[in-house]
Amino acid sequence: MSNPALISNDATALGVLAIMLGLVFYTSSSKNPFWQKFYKFIPALLLCYFLPSLLNTFGVIDGHSSQLYFVASRYLLPACLVLLILSVDLKAIMNLGPKAVIMFLTGTVGIVIGGPIALLALSAIDPSAMGGNGPDAVWRGMTTVAGSWIGGGANQAAMKEVYNVGGNIFSIMVTVDVIVANIWMAVLLFLASRAKQIDTYTGADTSAIETLKDKVEKYHAENARIPSLTDLMLIVAVGFGITGFAHMAADFLGPFFGEHYPWTAQYSLTSKFFWLVVTVTSIGLALSFSPARHLEAAGASKVASAFLYILVATIGLHMDVTKIFDAPVFFVIGMIWMLVHASLMLIVAKLIKAPLFYMAVGSQANVGGAASAPIVAAAFHPALAPVGVLLAVLGYALGTYMAWLCGQLMQIIAVT
Repeated sequence: MSNPALISNDATALGVLAIMLGLVFYTSSSKNPFWQKFYKFIPALLLCYFLPSLLNTFGVIDGHSSQLYFVASRYLLPACLVLLILSVDLKAIMNLGPKAVIMFLTGTVGIVIGGPIALLALSAIDPSAMGGNGPDAVWRGMTTVAGSWIGGGANQAAMKEVYNVGGNIFSIMVTVDVIVANIWMAVLLFLASRAKQIDTYTGADTSAIETLKDKVEKYHAENARIPSLTDLMLIVAVGFGITGFAHMAADFLGPFFGEHYPWTAQYSLTSKFFWLVVTVTSIGLALSFSPARHLEAAGASKVASAFLYILVATIGLHMDVTKIFDAPVFFVIGMIWMLVHASLMLIVAKLIKAPLFYMAVGSQANVGGAASAPIVAAAFHPALAPVGVLLAVLGYALGTYMAWLCGQLMQIIAVT
């Protein structure tokens, strides 16, 4: 029986996370030479993600029994998405061109072919671990990882049902999914802090991205003001008001499609979280054409960023690096799988001279979905967060199809 966590009260856990985030931001803006040198190599966002994982790893807080991630992903994330998207310049995002979509689809292909390649590697490393063709066969469990890494939780659940995945292998693969995906996200956040140097080295054309960032900064310079209490209350009203409406819509639409059109599960249309993200994204885009977009001048994106960092900390709270040692061969497979995905993305990015931003966000829109793609996008610039959201929604639509295809390829390898 595992030892109970030192802190089991979620209010106390939230307080600890808030103090951690405050210390990271305080030290990252410090003029002290030590901290300036430290943050030159370690991005602040990465620390906001990594430090909470230590609390979970060493039993201070049990991230899996805590409800903080659920609250952050269901309440703070939708509000954050609305506030980030309402000031978006949709035309400028369209001007980013097709490379963002190309890199996203490349990431999807990387997951589809990475699974079979990783399974071949397993058959060479430890043939006895393949598990035959029963419910707990490794290839069946891997289909759920493919669903998660291309779409999200709804697609993962769909694969569990489609391929009749056994409980034992499913629990192992959920752990592989979480840890490998989190390690990869940490790598992407680190790369984001070196984006300029990497893009200069690869000769990528970042002009469209820089134009979008310049437009946002010019808008801030011309319109930014010290927010009044009324401004802040309006920002809160818009963020949480639309979040509340989106939950109401999701509570109706998910079960409605599940009951009347169960076949739409393959498009994630029976998932409440899918409808939550789609609703807030759609309303946020509609508001970007209304006077509500001027809330950005009062700091809407700063409030959204605060929500986003709390979400980052709660995601980190789910990571336990010691779990890697429980079933090392499966984590090796997960790392090989992710390496195939990353390698293919880097090759295509080099061929089409795509900026690191497209590679990183295209990858995270696949692997992490709507909960974390905006985080990686915002690590480049808050104005770019909506790109991550839009690509993640595309991932939900493709997830079940592509994961099913990946499963078919792995089944061929496993049973021949």
